[in-house]
Amino acid sequence: MSHHYDVIIVGSGPGGASVAHRLAPTGKRILLLERGGYLPRSPANWDSQTVFVDGAYQAPETWFGADGRSFHPGLHYYVGGNSKVYGAALFRMRERDFGEIVHRDGISPAWPLEYEVFEPYYAEAEKLFHVHGKRGEDPTEPFSSGPFSYPPVSHEPAIQALSESLARDGLHPFHLPLGILLDEKDGKATPTSICIRCDAFDGFPCLLNGKADAQVMCVDPALKAHPNLTLLTGAFVSKLETDANGRAIEGVRVTTEGRERVFSADIIVVACGALSSALLLLRSANDKHPNGLANGSGQVGRNYMRHNQSILMALMRDSNDTVFQKTLAVSDYYFGADDWECPLGLIQMCATSHGAQIRGEALPGWLEWVPRKPFEEMARHSMDFWLSSEDLPRPENRIFYDRDRVVLDLREGNMEAHHRL
Repeated sequence: MSHHYDVIIVGSGPGGASVAHRLAPTGKRILLLERGGYLPRSPANWDSQTVFVDGAYQAPETWFGADGRSFHPGLHYYVGGNSKVYGAALFRMRERDFGEIVHRDGISPAWPLEYEVFEPYYAEAEKLFHVHGKRGEDPTEPFSSGPFSYPPVSHEPAIQALSESLARDGLHPFHLPLGILLDEKDGKATPTSICIRCDAFDGFPCLLNGKADAQVMCVDPALKAHPNLTLLTGAFVSKLETDANGRAIEGVRVTTEGRERVFSADIIVVACGALSSALLLLRSANDKHPNGLANGSGQVGRNYMRHNQSILMALMRDSNDTVFQKTLAVSDYYFGADDWECPLGLIQMCATSHGAQIRGEALPGWLEWVPRKPFEEMARHSMDFWLSSEDLPRPENRIFYDRDRVVLDLREGNMEAHHRL
């Protein structure tokens, strides 16, 4: 019975961690399984060469495209999941996002539920993840039952000037809703603030735990307050095993410390991300479910969507002395533009660029001999924007197993909207 729980949660990212945080006060016996460990805290967390060029915190896995080419998926197996390195820009979907939306390349189908059903949970999530923002600035924001619990993160002078310039041009720039453990006074972090407004926020793990990620906001507080919650790290869930009838999960097979263990629970929550959750269901195939669990439709792993995303780096004559740059967004083109009837997407600031990051991500491999200094100078004069457009669900875009190999078959779509943005 020591291996039986009331609830088993697979994955400690934002989904699994939020479930654990909510259920822990019930007193139920809960097991939270995470295939990685705690992300090590060191000065390297803030080193752009380590994070972006070396990819030191990415999972050392090799996947394949449909063309047979290998690649590293860029996943992060740690307590807190990918939120350990996310940009913490926490938007609500708009009311219209839940309905059918026409794009040039196809249809974004309507959800079976409308925004009103989710609104109370958005409000709770914003409070839980310390989202800083200001209602009424974003022209496309959906209705809310109340204000943000935390004030917006202030703009530094160059970003404030940009905001005013955009407003003069008829746009509606607004403060980016950020999940961050920041206390400010007069535009500066207070002496007791966990976040210090450094230049290593977007894409970096936070050395100070000042980013409102799933580990910091959900897992650690729940573990501290509720002994009925158990976290098992280094625990790779290889398979979900069904009973003889194939109607219920009777075992969660876990590889940990080089040996296999089997756990069971009354309720099992699969929350290990869009890709890894599909892979777990697929490799749990058995005689009753030859194509994988919950896959009688053949849709598990299909219709994979990701945003179409680009970074736009503006180079200015004068240097940009902004330290914490990720504070502004523009949604005026989210649902279309004067010369385009379909949605274009969202513009938001990136964190400040670093020379090693520009050199490593933008430079073709055959130009590695180029000296570092020009890239440091580019970073000093840059202002950086993150452009996001919608992808569309296509059944041919999918993740699957080819024997023991993971294959991610993707075809770009809806790119004209992205290029117009």
